[in-house]
Amino acid sequence: MNSIQESKFKETGVVTPNEFVIAGDHLVHTCPTWEWACGDECKTKSYLPKNKQYLITRNVPCARRCKQIENCEVQENIVESEDGTEGWVETYHFDSALSPLSEKVSGISLEGNLNSLNVTSLNGDNHVLNSATNENSNVINDCANYDNDDNDDDEEEGDAVDMDAFVESGLLEDDSVTIYPEHTKEKKLSSSSVDEILKTRTYDLHITYDKFYQTPRLWLYGYNENQGPLSVEEMYEDVSQDYAKKTVTMESHPHVPGPSMASIHPCKHADIMKKLIQMVTDGGRDLGVHMYLIIFLKFVQSVIPTIDYDYTQNINL
Repeated sequence: MNSIQESKFKETGVVTPNEFVIAGDHLVHTCPTWEWACGDECKTKSYLPKNKQYLITRNVPCARRCKQIENCEVQENIVESEDGTEGWVETYHFDSALSPLSEKVSGISLEGNLNSLNVTSLNGDNHVLNSATNENSNVINDCANYDNDDNDDDEEEGDAVDMDAFVESGLLEDDSVTIYPEHTKEKKLSSSSVDEILKTRTYDLHITYDKFYQTPRLWLYGYNENQGPLSVEEMYEDVSQDYAKKTVTMESHPHVPGPSMASIHPCKHADIMKKLIQMVTDGGRDLGVHMYLIIFLKFVQSVIPTIDYDYTQNINL
C-alpha cells in the first residue's frame, strides 16, 4: 500500500510519512526525553529518513499497577471554569481524606534535650508544634548547661599538645595505637520497612509510523526494579483492563529484532485524532501538523495511565 502524499490530517486524522517526521522533530525539540532512532539496517523503511525511522524514550517510571487506580474510590475531579460555562476533568484525582498515607504523617518533637528526638504521629488534634513549644524552656536550659560545662572543660585542660614533638615521636604513623571496633554491626531493614519500599517498574516507549493505517503506533517494553524484563502478563498489569489483550497486543517490532513488544493497535487512531483536531478547530484555534504527536501521546495515556511518560506541554482542547 502506497503512503499518502498530500496532507489530510485535519479531514481524516491520518498523516503522511513526511508529516510524521515533522511532528517527531517537534516532539524531540519540545520534550528532549524523546529521540530519533535508526533501528536495524535490514528493516529500514524507504519512505522515512534512515536516521529517523522511529522515536524512543527510555526508563519511563511506572510506580503503580492499573488495578490500584481502578479500585480507588476517587479517580476524577470535575474542575469548574471561572465563568461557569464549562469545566474540565482532573483525571486520577485522589482525596487525601481517603488515603491511608494520611495516617502515617509524622512530625518531630523535642523532649528532654537536643540529643533525643522522638517521632510522634499526627492523630486528631495532637499538634506537634504545641509539644515543641512546651519543651522550649527545657531546651534553652540544656543549651545553657552545655555552654557552662564546655567552659569548665576549657579551664581544666592543660597546655596544648606540641604537634612537632608528636610527629617526631612517630606516633602519627603508628597504626598500633589506632583502636578499631571488634565487631561491626550491620544495619538491616526490618521486613515492614522492606514492604514499604516503592518498587518502580520502568518502560521503554517507541513510536513508529504505521504505513497501512497511516498513523503513529505506540510500542512499550517493561523492566522490573532490578532491570530484568517483565513477562507478558506483568506488562498487561500496566495496561487498562478495558484494553489489555484487545487493543493492546504483543507484536513484532517493525524496526527492532528481538522479543515481541506490547503495542496499541492503530485501527482507531485516525478517527480519534480527527475528533480531537475538530475540537481544537471548533474552539477557534488552528492546529498545525507539528502538534500531532503531542496530542497523540495524550489520548493514548488512557490506555496506559500509570506509565508517566507525558512531560509535554499542556494542550487545552
